[in-house]
Amino acid sequence: MTPSLIRGRPRRSRSHISVRVAHALLGVVAGVAWLVLPWMTVDDDDPVAGTRTSAAAAAEDSSAGDLVLPVAALVVVAALAAYASVRRIRRTRRRTTPAAPGTTHVGAYPAPAAPPPLGGLDDRSRTALVDADNHLRAFREELPFAEAVFGREALTPFVEVAAAAESELAAACAIRRRYDEGVPEEAAALAGVVGRCEEAERRLTAGTQSLRTLRALDRDPSEALTVAETRFRELTARTAEAGTALTDGSTTGHADTALTDGSATGHADTAGADGSVTGYVELAKDSLVTATVHLNRTHQAIASDQLDEAAHRLRAAESAIARADTLVTAVMRLRTALTEATRLIPPTLTGAEAELAPVRDNASREDETSIRLAHADAALAAVRQETTSGHPYDPLGLLRRIVHATAPLAGGRSGVLGTAALLVARESLASADDCVAVHREAVGAAPRVLLAQARRTEDLPRADALAREARDLAEQDVRLRGHADPRP
Repeated sequence: MTPSLIRGRPRRSRSHISVRVAHALLGVVAGVAWLVLPWMTVDDDDPVAGTRTSAAAAAEDSSAGDLVLPVAALVVVAALAAYASVRRIRRTRRRTTPAAPGTTHVGAYPAPAAPPPLGGLDDRSRTALVDADNHLRAFREELPFAEAVFGREALTPFVEVAAAAESELAAACAIRRRYDEGVPEEAAALAGVVGRCEEAERRLTAGTQSLRTLRALDRDPSEALTVAETRFRELTARTAEAGTALTDGSTTGHADTALTDGSATGHADTAGADGSVTGYVELAKDSLVTATVHLNRTHQAIASDQLDEAAHRLRAAESAIARADTLVTAVMRLRTALTEATRLIPPTLTGAEAELAPVRDNASREDETSIRLAHADAALAAVRQETTSGHPYDPLGLLRRIVHATAPLAGGRSGVLGTAALLVARESLASADDCVAVHREAVGAAPRVLLAQARRTEDLPRADALAREARDLAEQDVRLRGHADPRP
């Protein structure tokens, strides 16, 4: 609203007030004149003696009748003036009453609420992303325990809830990523992130309540307790197997080094690139100890008929078992991926040479293609040297170097390059997701946004790069904030 319009309102208000006051005064004057008019017209001459009494009576009756209308008019005018005055006072109070927080008033008309500060909305969007993602992960962790009791078909609605919430969260991460890149309007983007996360939370909250109703742990946790203890015993055996995998390199010759130290090659682009699982077995053992404590307390709570406490303890045990499962699975999966990468390196080198041959024939000496070709030739030569040197190396790291060096020039003639790119990207995505899942109470929004973008992209080398960056950021968060166990 312009200043001229704002200034114009008081002048119009004052003019209306003046008109109303003038009308009221005019009415009062007219009433008074009407009231005194009978006295002004009375004949002062003495009447004839014979008619004095009757004339006086008639004059009194006439005077009384003449007074009725003026008095009534005066009362009506006074009432109208009073009503106008009361309305004017009320309007004045409304204009001068302080506005509610977040709103302003111009005259008697409320203005639109001011948008929240951008910094506060930024923090709120980050928190909403983290909370929704953690809720989704906790919800999915509980599903296998319920499926063991009720079967896969009974869990179909809950799987659909998780998928719908994941879709909302993926959209929120996409909006947040575009905002970080400066694409959309700031406030609108952040509000969109919050709205999507709130919708995901709404779905997950309803799904969690329905799942807890189905499981009824607070009424009879005995069957669910049996399932948890069975998984606990199986996981204990797998943890021992994973510990052996970290120390026994007999099946791959070199992959065992990459399991414990991603920097075996000494190259900056492969150091830690595949996500070292150093310490994962020890963390899994710690989680199993935590699970043991909660399982024992679940038994005690059931014996004491404290079923609410038993349900809480059982959910804590399930969460610790799920965390240990994630850690052990990561070790075994990485070992399998390293074995596959070791097998793929020779045919991938051959396939890369086949991809580069026609490019080499058509490239000039000074264009961008020739520069990329020279870089690819150097990378392939370095990989050959490392695989034949007799020193330990990281097979996934070397396979990644082949893929990234040839991707800008490859024409898709060699299927083995696609297989290698898929293996590398898939392991990077899984490694980053494991890191976020295990340390989710300490990981912020940025790694989750990058991980979501890595899942969306169809460019496998790009997905691999984003996933590795996401894991790096997640590990930075863990170092900065300290490790925190997920809570049920």
